[in-house]
Amino acid sequence: MRSRHWIKICVLLAASLPLTVAAADLQEVRLWASPDSTRVVLDLSAPVSYTVFPLADPNRIVIDLEQTAADVTRLPSAAAVGVVSGVRVAARENGGLRVVLDLNSKVEVQSFLTPPNETYGHRLVIDLGLDQARRPLKIATDANGQRDIVVAIDAGHGGEDPGAIGKAGTREKDVALAVARRLADRINAESGMRAVLTRTGDYFVPFRERIRRARVQEADLFVSVHADAFVNRSVHGSSVYVLSTRRASNEAARWLADRENAADLIGGVSLDDKTDVLASVLLDLSQNASISASREAATRVLEELDRVGQLKKSDVQHASLIVLTSPDVPSMLVETAYISNPEEERRLRNPDHQARLAGAIHAGVKRYFHENPPPGTRFAALAARERQQLTTATIVQTPVSGN
Repeated sequence: MRSRHWIKICVLLAASLPLTVAAADLQEVRLWASPDSTRVVLDLSAPVSYTVFPLADPNRIVIDLEQTAADVTRLPSAAAVGVVSGVRVAARENGGLRVVLDLNSKVEVQSFLTPPNETYGHRLVIDLGLDQARRPLKIATDANGQRDIVVAIDAGHGGEDPGAIGKAGTREKDVALAVARRLADRINAESGMRAVLTRTGDYFVPFRERIRRARVQEADLFVSVHADAFVNRSVHGSSVYVLSTRRASNEAARWLADRENAADLIGGVSLDDKTDVLASVLLDLSQNASISASREAATRVLEELDRVGQLKKSDVQHASLIVLTSPDVPSMLVETAYISNPEEERRLRNPDHQARLAGAIHAGVKRYFHENPPPGTRFAALAARERQQLTTATIVQTPVSGN
């Protein structure tokens, strides 16, 4: 009994002593730059408590990691990227770790911890300098004041988020960007249409930022490009998704709660000066019209994809995906193929097949806008001329009966 009592006392004493062993190791510091932000990723062996704060003269960001250690001599050195001109790592007296980011300009800071995925372990993500005042695209108009249709093309994943990875090592983010660029080229070559890419290189753009970029550019349609994956490698085929009505209802509540900061709805109608009832009605009308248009556009794209390969589902699917939640921009997500299927992975790596996929999406988008041209666009003027010509031809061909 005495020995057990002594053991219990020792355990309690040990528990009351300060913890000197590091709870996590900092394994690597990785940086990714986009045109308007820089992402810093700290790879960790376990989640940690941390604080982030800025310093001026010179500009720096300090990241203090509690109960974290690192072999500084073996820690890969991070090269200067984006707004980060240098990275310094040093141990703190309390057993923690301090990471200092030297900056070449003043930035805004956002940070969050993220759990392991198929590619990376625990990570602390620091986003620097996201420009919330991104200038809209200057929409081209002709002599008659008719504007181009704007299509926002979203290459899924990017940067530290590779997306799904095929058996041969093909990364979804690379395939998505390749198809997105080819799709943008086709749309830009189309008279009366303009493309806007949400990302132009290998960097990550937060989901809601992708939506914001489309809305700021006054896009008429949002197309997100992906490559699906499943544990069963025999699963194959293309799919197209639009927003589910349940997610739309949840998103409407979010927009209502934040309507003072919300951008204008379609047609320039703002929510900030409306009553709760009127704001809710306006949102419902906008969302219902957006989902209906999304479904129609997605159907056209799915029909064209059926010409270049097999479909996973012959009907448009509904999903609760953040990138589809814009209340006033018709949106779809295209799963071009299953990158987990070895045969489809091989085709996805082929530039010719990427071009065929881009061509199919472009053809579907073009068909949709020919059938549903937005007012004030060149497509609308062209559709009006075609209807007039058809009416004239019908009148000319109609036989006149004699007396």
